[in-house]
Amino acid sequence: MAATATTYGARAHARAQEGARAEAMPVVPARDWPDPPCEAGHLVWAETVAGGNYTHRVLARGTELRLTDPHGDACAHLLLYADGRPWERLNVADTVKVQWNAYLGEGVLLLSDQGRVLASVVADTSGRHDALCGTSTLVRNTERYGDGSPQSPSPAGRELFKLAAAKNGLEPRDLPPSLSFFQGVRVREDGTLDFTGSAGPGGSVTLRAEQDVTVLIANVPHPADDRPHYVSSPLEVLAWRAAPTGPDDPLWDATPEGRRAFLNTAEFLAARGLA
Repeated sequence: MAATATTYGARAHARAQEGARAEAMPVVPARDWPDPPCEAGHLVWAETVAGGNYTHRVLARGTELRLTDPHGDACAHLLLYADGRPWERLNVADTVKVQWNAYLGEGVLLLSDQGRVLASVVADTSGRHDALCGTSTLVRNTERYGDGSPQSPSPAGRELFKLAAAKNGLEPRDLPPSLSFFQGVRVREDGTLDFTGSAGPGGSVTLRAEQDVTVLIANVPHPADDRPHYVSSPLEVLAWRAAPTGPDDPLWDATPEGRRAFLNTAEFLAARGLA
């Protein structure tokens, strides 16, 4: 008789798995992550997200979030919401146009539709990111790979975002265009897009939460990736307690537009007794 043929046997088998580690899974508590980038006790999120999967978390203001592409084929599609105020969310169009910059990298602010800073990019070793194309869809993935549903071998980013959103009280209508990290796109002189792909294994980008934020991440191939097969490698996600950007930080005054966004954020938080 199989060890799991009875309820007692199944329970014993399940309990025997305690402490086992898979390549892609959350580490709880986060302080048990090997070789942490900060004091282990400061870690609040440690997870490896499989290709074709998603994750989500609420992070406190000042938390730093590092995304790493260990194998070179991750693509972290990102959405941000002001926690408790989901109507204030990442606005990719404003992030690009307000800062006169279509390319993500160190020093870029991720702005909401209220002219406030949700997060800032404080470090970047990849340089291959995208603020223009959004994520993949069910229709497109079905055309390319034969299926795009979330339980399929080739889930679409938007379908995974729907699942992550539902776990935070959000609906499909709450999903705006997203940003993506580790698979780059550039604009050619004629206005067409050039998919530049990955910078290779080991690239990372670090964000700093400038408000309490809800973070949704889908790790799926970039929609402009022209490889015939669904290629998506694991994504490493680490977050730790730190401090938000203040007026003495060079980033605060790096540009007039950025300074105004930080001032908008500071005034709003002060009025709510949060800063």
